[in-house]
Amino acid sequence: MPRVFRTVLIGALLIAGPTLAIEPFPASFHTETVATNGTSLHVRTGGHGPAVVMLHGFGDTGDMWAPAAAVLVRDHTVVVPDLRGMGLSAHPDAGYTKKNQALDIAGLMDALNIRNADLVTHDIGNMVGYALVAQFPSRIVRWVAIDAPLPGIGNWDTIKQQPLLWHFNFRGPDEERLVAGRERIYLDRFYDELSADPRKIDEATRRHYAALYALPHAMHDAFEQFGAFNQDAIDNQALLARGGKLTVPVLALGAEKSFGAGEAKELQFVAANVTMGIVPNSGHWIMDENPKATTAMIADFLSDSRKAQ
Repeated sequence: MPRVFRTVLIGALLIAGPTLAIEPFPASFHTETVATNGTSLHVRTGGHGPAVVMLHGFGDTGDMWAPAAAVLVRDHTVVVPDLRGMGLSAHPDAGYTKKNQALDIAGLMDALNIRNADLVTHDIGNMVGYALVAQFPSRIVRWVAIDAPLPGIGNWDTIKQQPLLWHFNFRGPDEERLVAGRERIYLDRFYDELSADPRKIDEATRRHYAALYALPHAMHDAFEQFGAFNQDAIDNQALLARGGKLTVPVLALGAEKSFGAGEAKELQFVAANVTMGIVPNSGHWIMDENPKATTAMIADFLSDSRKAQ
């Protein structure tokens, strides 16, 4: 079966299949494929008002943001892409540095006629987010960064040596053969070991993402996200040296059972105006483990920061 047809077929089953039980986006949202920076991104868009762009990380897709999008859409234009090579976006062979993926998002904003936006990011989305704000500071109004460090910044060299993060260097042809057909097993390791309560990542959610990461080339491209970290570190250090600390308001949310207060400490290396927040009773998977608290903190920060302007 041709690769493109298989991708479309599996994507259709994920969207329409009767076993889908993860929270859907509100009916007012629409999906489209947007060409940007030499690739194409699968994008969900809904609402009216100031724009907010929401970026996911590994182990998820943009689908993770549905509970927060349902709240933010009341007074925002909410834009939720799948990152390059992830979810239902295209799977190019290259371009996985976070500096380049920031250009994907800037191009997406251009295509949607969005001059500036708030930004909400998690995991690898944080890394794309920093590269986006650093390269286009006038286009991001405020930034919520959730539970992940930035390559090359702050305590990165110590953080990446933690045994729990062995997957940063797990990639290559043999590793891909090990995972092929076992995507669910591989992802379960992340859901189980990086959560405060693995039961919060339910069976339907695990099946959903396992199917997406089993799409042709999907796991290879996920590994490429990690494989770019060394270049990302070089790029981030250059961006910080050139532009100095970000001046936009930043909410650094750490999960209580994951990065915690350390998230704000890491963001303070690159941003001058950082507010610390802790997602209670949660490990890394904040939108599965405590979506209500996470959504409330995001919505409150975006609202309060706007009132203060």
